[in-house]
Amino acid sequence: MRQRIRRAIDELAQDPRPPTSEALTLPDSLDARIKAEWEARRIKLDDWRVVYAISETWHEIAVLSVGQRPPYDYEDLEDVLAEL
Repeated sequence: MRQRIRRAIDELAQDPRPPTSEALTLPDSLDARIKAEWEARRIKLDDWRVVYAISETWHEIAVLSVGQRPPYDYEDLEDVLAEL
């Protein structure tokens, strides 16, 4: 599984929005500047999730978390994005 996750993350450099990814809705309480600069997405790999953010402004992809679901439920997404 570790190799699959690493490969999926490496492939984001070529295609940051693969068909297997899904956009995540950012919380309304998140700073407007962050919402304007970053797009949050996730990739499912069996019961694992790779949550990442794309910045077209900075031409950057930031991997925010890799977690097994359940129990991972994206509750910390706002806090992690605020650190960018």
